[in-house]
Amino acid sequence: MNTQGVRLQKFIADCVVASRRHAEDLIRLGDVTVNGRRITEMGVKVIPGKDAVKVSGKLLRSPSKHVYIALHKPTGVVTTLSDPEERTTIKDLLVGVKERVFPVGRLDYDSEGLILLTNDGELAQQVAHPKSEIRKVYKIKLKGKLSPEKMLRLRQGVTIAEGRSRVKHIEKLKTGAQHDWYKVVLTEGRHNQLRRMFIKVGCDILKIQRVAIGRLTLGGLDRGKYKILTKDHAYLILKD
Repeated sequence: MNTQGVRLQKFIADCVVASRRHAEDLIRLGDVTVNGRRITEMGVKVIPGKDAVKVSGKLLRSPSKHVYIALHKPTGVVTTLSDPEERTTIKDLLVGVKERVFPVGRLDYDSEGLILLTNDGELAQQVAHPKSEIRKVYKIKLKGKLSPEKMLRLRQGVTIAEGRSRVKHIEKLKTGAQHDWYKVVLTEGRHNQLRRMFIKVGCDILKIQRVAIGRLTLGGLDRGKYKILTKDHAYLILKD
């Protein structure tokens, strides 16, 4: 086996835009072969373009170039590339994009806002790492009023299924007759996290819009539209 090249888990992560931890899990499960030989241990290196690496029998190829896309996901769209229920997916919105890209993080079905898609596994891995604590900024519309006591509970943390969860920052943006708007910042990425946290303090969220990830902002991007980013622009996610 090769002693030069790149580590197998890094190559897999780059090709399928997964975290290296996920790539390591695929290796341990015996789902990876290199030149026909099943690999289950770490430390193996491969030479891209020369060694044949397969995951679950599918040959992996390094992306010919890295692509970065900012998408304004509307509500009623799932943050996946395919859906068994045949709902509209973010892939359906990427008309004209030939490269295979993957979402970095997700937004739930009933939420809208900024999503970054890329085939840059290194960026995806850095964003996914818990130590990165990437700031995600949301505008939310609440049913009813949020008292100072409830805001304090959200800052200090509430208990959801995965454990304690808290907002990094929260402030009121606009007061309405029945509904108020708030800005909320999270550094965690749990499923339906905001909705579950607010339910814990007795409030229902009517609308969620993610407006920024790190320093990458939604700007004036229309719902359902996307724009191609430069690498430097995309990497603003990490410069918080």
